[in-house]
Amino acid sequence: MRQLLCYGDSNTWGLIPGTKERYPWGVRWTSILQEKLQVKNVRVIEEGLCGRTTIFDDAYRQNRNGLKSLPLILETHNPIDKVAIMLGTNDCKAYFNLNAYQIAKGMEQCIDMLLSVVPPDRILLISPIHIIAASDYAHPSKKDQEHMDERGHASLAEAVYELLY
Repeated sequence: MRQLLCYGDSNTWGLIPGTKERYPWGVRWTSILQEKLQVKNVRVIEEGLCGRTTIFDDAYRQNRNGLKSLPLILETHNPIDKVAIMLGTNDCKAYFNLNAYQIAKGMEQCIDMLLSVVPPDRILLISPIHIIAASDYAHPSKKDQEHMDERGHASLAEAVYELLY
C-alpha cells in the first residue's frame, strides 16, 4: 500500500471554524481524499495539528514547530510515497512579526527535509488559506476567514486528488 502524508495545521486537522471541534470523517479534506484513494490502494496519513508553524517556536503553544516534529513523523510513517504540505498560516501571527520572505524560508527548510524522503515531483505545497481564498481550491469560512468551511474541504480534496493522482 502506498502512503500520502498530509502535513499541516488546523486546516489539515479539520478544525470547525469558531470552535475547538473537528469536522467528522467524510467532511475533512483528508478523509474525503482517503475515500477517493482507496481504490488506488493509497493510505492518507492525517498529520494536522492546530497552531503548527513551519519552523517557529510558539511561546504560547508548545510543540508546534513543524520542522522539529517532521523527522519523527517521517520515520514513524516510513515509507512515504507522496506528501501534501500546508503550513504558513500560523507563521502569520502578529507576535511572530514575520514577513513573507521569512515564512517562505521556513517552508523551504521543511521541504528540504521532505526531499530526503520523497522526490520533488511527489511533494505538493499548498498555500495558506489567506493566499488561496480567492481560488477554486479552498473557501474560508465566513466565521473567521482562516479555516475552511465544508465546501472548502471538499474543493481542496478534489484539487489535491487531481494534482497528485
